[in-house]
Amino acid sequence: MLYTAVATASGREGRAVTSDGSLDVRLAPPKELGGSGEGTNPEQLFAAGYAACFASAINLAGRRAKTDVSDVSVTAEVDLGALGNGRYGLSVVLRVELPEHLHGEAGQALVEAADLVCPYSNSTRGNIPFAIVIE
Repeated sequence: MLYTAVATASGREGRAVTSDGSLDVRLAPPKELGGSGEGTNPEQLFAAGYAACFASAINLAGRRAKTDVSDVSVTAEVDLGALGNGRYGLSVVLRVELPEHLHGEAGQALVEAADLVCPYSNSTRGNIPFAIVIE
C-alpha cells in the first residue's frame, strides 16, 4: 500500500471525519431524497474524489506524454439509483474539459491513458455504468 485513508461516519445524517481531522463534514440526505440538503452526502463526496483523482491521472498521462494539460478539468456526475429488490447502485459520467490544443486523437489518448491509471476507474471498472464525455 502507498497510502491508507481512514474516515468514520455514522450514516447519511451526522458527520464524516477523517482520522487526521483534515475532513470533517456534516452529512445530510439531499432534498431529492427527502432530506434537508443541509450538508453533503456520500455521492457528492464520491463525485469530488473521482473528479480529483481522474484530473490527477490526466496530469500524470500528460507528463508521461510530455504534453501540457494545465487547463484540463474534470466534472464527475454520480447518480444514485434503485437496482430492485431493495438494492441501490451508482453510475458515473466523467465530463473532461480539454484545452483546444488537445481536441481530437491526442486528447482521446490522454483520457484513455488516465482511465487506465486512475484508482477510481480501476476500482469501479465493470461494476457500475460508466461513461467519459470529452468536451
